[in-house]
Amino acid sequence: MKIGIIGVGHIGKTLARKLSGTGHQVKVANSRGPETIEADVLATGAQAVTTAEALKNVEVIILSIPLHRIPEIAPLMADLPRETVVIDTSNYYPGRDGRIEAIEAGQIESLWVVDQLQRPVVKAWNSIGSDSFARFGTAPGSPDRIALPVAADREKDRKVGMKLVVDTGFDAYDAGPLAESWRQQPGAPAYCTDLSLGQLPLELAKAEQTRLPTRRDLAVAVMMERMGDSKTNPSADFGVRLSRTIYM
Repeated sequence: MKIGIIGVGHIGKTLARKLSGTGHQVKVANSRGPETIEADVLATGAQAVTTAEALKNVEVIILSIPLHRIPEIAPLMADLPRETVVIDTSNYYPGRDGRIEAIEAGQIESLWVVDQLQRPVVKAWNSIGSDSFARFGTAPGSPDRIALPVAADREKDRKVGMKLVVDTGFDAYDAGPLAESWRQQPGAPAYCTDLSLGQLPLELAKAEQTRLPTRRDLAVAVMMERMGDSKTNPSADFGVRLSRTIYM
């Protein structure tokens, strides 16, 4: 497939490497220009381009940027064909994104993104830590294969999102419509806990929406105390153990 990825942070750079490595035609862009994209992001064949170029002549757009930057990208996507599949990997962290009143009042993060972009999206790859995502993809049928939830409202979007999740080395689980995607937000039992396909449905069902923000903020506080700042991502070992302790 022809894929444009906006953002080459912790998740975006792994998406670029994995998807281009499995034969997809991948273009990647960031806010600072193609010359600033590091060589390791392009090692398996992805092409560094401008944001405008990443949005042209593609079947799929993956937004791997902080949630607060979604409104910035919206005008650039206004003329994107309606059939283009848009996948959002973001999560709401008030310490980074600032206070977003609609989400604080209870709006589901994915539906806030839909409002900003004025188009359907898929929610995928938001529920795995960057170290696990980079290191733990395995072949289909592997006994230790991690499963990731994929939420969408359009059937075509869901199928594409699930196929691409599989292409990155993980089982894909149909998590239903975007209205249910709060079950894969930070603070939920399925968030960054590296579950198998057999475990994931139960943990999605156990989520309690009102408890998510408190659990999310507690995990952030522990990580900041451990890592010393808000930008360093934890190792898979520490991050998964912490998430399982607090969220499950």
